[in-house]
Amino acid sequence: MQFSENWLRTMADPKLTSDELSHLLTMAGLEVEETEAVAPPFSNVVVAKVLEVAPHPNADRLRVCQVDVGAGAVLNIVCGAPNVRAGMKAVCAKAGAVLPPGDDGKPFEIKVGKLRGIESQGMMCSARELKLSEEHSGLMELPEDAPVGQNIRDYLELNDLKFTIKLTPNKADCLSVLGVAREVAALTGCELKTPEIHPVAVTLDEKLAVKVSAPDLCGRFAGRIIRGLNVKAQTPDWIKQRLERSGQRPVSPLVDISNYVMFELGRPSHVFDLAKIEGGLEVRWGRKGEQLKLLNGNTIELDEWVGVIADAKQVESLAGIMGGDYTAVSDDTTDIYLEAAFWWPQAVQGRSRKFNFSTDAGHRFERGVDFENLVEHIERITALIVEVCGTPDTRVGPVDDTIVNLPQRKPVKMRTARAAKIIGIPFTDAQVADIFSRLKLPFTLENGVFEVTPPSFRFDLEIEEDLIEEVARIYGFDNIPALPPLARSEMRAEPESRRGVFALRERMADQGYQEVVNYSFVDDKDEANLAGNQAPIRLLNPIASQMNVMRSNLFSGLVGNLCYNLNRKQRRVRVFELGAVFLRDDSVQDGPLTIKGFAQPKRLAALAYGPAFDEQWGMATRNVDYFDLKADLEAMLAPAQAEFVRTEHPALHPGRSAAVMLDGVQIGVLGELHPRWQQHYDLPLAPVLFELDVQALQARHVPKYQDVPKFQPVQRDLAFVVTQQTAAADLIKVFDAARQSIPACAILQSMNLFDEYRGKGLGEQEKSLAFSVTLQDAQATLQDEAVEAAVSALVALAAERCGARLR
Repeated sequence: MQFSENWLRTMADPKLTSDELSHLLTMAGLEVEETEAVAPPFSNVVVAKVLEVAPHPNADRLRVCQVDVGAGAVLNIVCGAPNVRAGMKAVCAKAGAVLPPGDDGKPFEIKVGKLRGIESQGMMCSARELKLSEEHSGLMELPEDAPVGQNIRDYLELNDLKFTIKLTPNKADCLSVLGVAREVAALTGCELKTPEIHPVAVTLDEKLAVKVSAPDLCGRFAGRIIRGLNVKAQTPDWIKQRLERSGQRPVSPLVDISNYVMFELGRPSHVFDLAKIEGGLEVRWGRKGEQLKLLNGNTIELDEWVGVIADAKQVESLAGIMGGDYTAVSDDTTDIYLEAAFWWPQAVQGRSRKFNFSTDAGHRFERGVDFENLVEHIERITALIVEVCGTPDTRVGPVDDTIVNLPQRKPVKMRTARAAKIIGIPFTDAQVADIFSRLKLPFTLENGVFEVTPPSFRFDLEIEEDLIEEVARIYGFDNIPALPPLARSEMRAEPESRRGVFALRERMADQGYQEVVNYSFVDDKDEANLAGNQAPIRLLNPIASQMNVMRSNLFSGLVGNLCYNLNRKQRRVRVFELGAVFLRDDSVQDGPLTIKGFAQPKRLAALAYGPAFDEQWGMATRNVDYFDLKADLEAMLAPAQAEFVRTEHPALHPGRSAAVMLDGVQIGVLGELHPRWQQHYDLPLAPVLFELDVQALQARHVPKYQDVPKFQPVQRDLAFVVTQQTAAADLIKVFDAARQSIPACAILQSMNLFDEYRGKGLGEQEKSLAFSVTLQDAQATLQDEAVEAAVSALVALAAERCGARLR
């Protein structure tokens, strides 16, 4: 929201400087992002009148002018502007004037000098020379009533600032100069001077038939017919000036007046060319297959989700957003239909974004516009139209006000004690009553409880906390002392059986991985490729076309990070991410941190690419492989030991991927990127990735104390010949089963795979797996008979369950 400080001060003029006013608004929740002078500094520039113009004797393009600059002073000025003429009012910089810097960055000082032999005692100025605009085709011409000799800064009100405020979505009541003035008056106690609105005399007994068929779209619709206008009239300079300082380019009188009242009162309106309306108007929802050419030149396809204003022949306007091109006013327009309405915010929200544009009207209607003063605002617009475009033939019809469905303003209760507790200030009922009175909020008070009925222009007051916020704002956030908390604080240690997510991040960082944070929004193509998800959770309003669905795993973000780094010549990449994924789950119900039908578990994923180690003299360079990442994953799970089972995953190589199992439950996946996606993302090497469930990572077994055995262990190496399809994990399961079920194997302490062999001496479909087996009895020294019995039992069970034989 941008506006002129001078315009604001016509409605509320506190005894504050511009900086103090800016700070006051910011501390009240209306953040002033920028204050910008409407004109750069310059001096000794006045309104002047050209008395005589004569040709320069020594130059064809120059003129010698006699210029009245006030106080009886007439200056001789040489001027080359093509539009200079006797009798015109223009801008003159007298000798000694300092103009804004030119292209060289230095201020330009006006001195008495000679041009082609003729003395020039000043300079006639264009708008560009004063840095007021880029117009430099001629002198800046002023109205006939401009007072000669007056300082041009005073005449054009150039000692003004443009305020740009950043409003939160709930402060729709401040999307107008009047709204900001209400805030200033409430904050400072200065007088609020609202624009005077007087009904225009009705001289025409004619109405346009209007039917509101969608009360859930439009709650109130008002309009009037005005005939006999001169739309070629000039918009007054004071309206143009205020519009320009609000960031709006003047267009034509009717459009300018409509925009002016929107900025002044927050009331968007629309002007139809009455001659182009067929029959009456109907306010309804759109229909599939309908089209509308808008004022911006775009032709859009309509459907039942957008509201429209239509006549008997076609759709004429996009409700609450933009008018249609067909009924737009033109230079030939003489009769108009002036419309203003209350559109339900829910019926306007999101419609502009659907068509990839936004408008000032839609911005206001989707947040809520005053529905009570609609007729008064139409009278304000009418009065300005008649003043600017009126002719002796102008006739004004009555306001046709159709009320179908207005919001019910439910009272909101606020306890003074509750406000005092939240804000931390011991407010009294009298203080709160004063604040509500300054905000023009009607209220009743009983036993310390205020019951406030929100005004028609305040759509943000719905619960007690909203009123508490108003009390805090008007009291002043900078007046609230910064006190330390008085509640007891206790540092509670994380349970030993549970890791915190920060500990997980630390452990990944310790292993050489860099943390990344990616958007939860991904491309639906990446989601299909890397998650096999053909029915993703789609976003209704994506921030970008390539971020249109919610991720169901973390792989797409990590692959994107890898591509980003490779494009910047990084050879070795180690990244991880800990974040939520989003899955459909009908068992999930609404809760404080849950949404019905959607699960949001946290996952930890990592990616490794390039050399396994930084280049060094003590180790040959090799690329990272499956087993490197498997080791990092096992370090994350320690002391728990996972089982790795061959699996298939849409993102991973079918022969180089595994499901990560813990206590019989799958908690993640591990593997190389699928060759298809390696080629798709144009990767020279295949990265290795894993993804684990964070909840499983957080749980850990608490170590239990055991005495150190007094008796030495015995170690045996056992090499088994098995088929190629037999996994080492199958034999490890056999060893675990033997320890649990065979008494002779109770002394088995650990087993470790240390070798795998394929080749000479074995069949084509055979391999050798060698294990180091540790045997130990905590109560006695092991005898050879006990060791041999345990080994024999292990070999026999391996042969029975896995078809293994000793090598």
